[in-house]
Amino acid sequence: MGNSFLVTTAIPEPGLGLLSNAGRVTVLPEPPDYESLASLCASGDFDVVLTQLRDVIDADLLARARVRGISNFAVGYNNIDVGAATRAGILVGNTPGVLTDATADIAMLLILGTARRVVEADKLVREGRFHGWEPNLLLGRNVSGAVLGLAGFGRIARATARRALGFGMEVLFAPRPPGDRPVSEGELGEFAGKVRQVPWEELVERSDFLSLHVPLNDQTRYMVDAGVLRRMKPDAILINTARGPIVHEAALVEALRNGVIAAAGLDVFEDEPRLAPGLAELPNTVLLPHVGSATVPVRAEMARLSALNAVAIAEGSVPPHAVNPEAQA
Repeated sequence: MGNSFLVTTAIPEPGLGLLSNAGRVTVLPEPPDYESLASLCASGDFDVVLTQLRDVIDADLLARARVRGISNFAVGYNNIDVGAATRAGILVGNTPGVLTDATADIAMLLILGTARRVVEADKLVREGRFHGWEPNLLLGRNVSGAVLGLAGFGRIARATARRALGFGMEVLFAPRPPGDRPVSEGELGEFAGKVRQVPWEELVERSDFLSLHVPLNDQTRYMVDAGVLRRMKPDAILINTARGPIVHEAALVEALRNGVIAAAGLDVFEDEPRLAPGLAELPNTVLLPHVGSATVPVRAEMARLSALNAVAIAEGSVPPHAVNPEAQA
């Protein structure tokens, strides 16, 4: 029971229980700022730190850190400099394969919500401005028959494609934009003959709904900028459930304000929790507070996996979901 865990933000059960059974657990009362977290990691008081996406674990922090590992309560780990962690011999764990369906549900919700102007409609009713059925009230657009373009074709994109096909959408994809690689029929599996690969540039130009499903890295940061937005159809809708900085948010605000594209549905933002000036005032948006994985079962499983990763690292093992298993070499 000599293991010691630092949890930067309280996580659901069974996570905290698993950690408590394996050692001493310190849960911070509020999210730490960068310097506080860096000092805690450098204190030598903790074997493993269980982090959230908002916790910045960069090279400078890792150079001072005296911990065995970082267990990230997320599938993504763009908040962690994995290369620096590996060089420092610090293992990193994540929670893959847990939130696929939940996030695909949110992507589909944003497609439907933007198409049918659900936020504007809800606001109209709540404000007492609904005076009965009218032929031209809040006309939206069809989802059935529309072209869904998937930027990326990993697990969440495939789950979104499965839902979209059920709604009668035409599904196109570019597997690793902004670059491309051919995807064989064998790789497509159940989607063979149902979806079609096109180059990134064509995906941008043909999509009625362009949905982003790529990791955040140097190649995808600002992948959707002013130039890409100008190449989209004027009545196209952008959907982002991946990572905020994939989209240049200020450029998106201008595009939405000036009719360059029709609408946007966002679950993630460039500088969370802050929004680009003007975004919140735009009526042609659906804005969610990063709730792609926010179901009770999904968050419980994320807690379980992140705790198992932390316990394994503390006990000197490679965690079951290691991002950099070579760090222990």
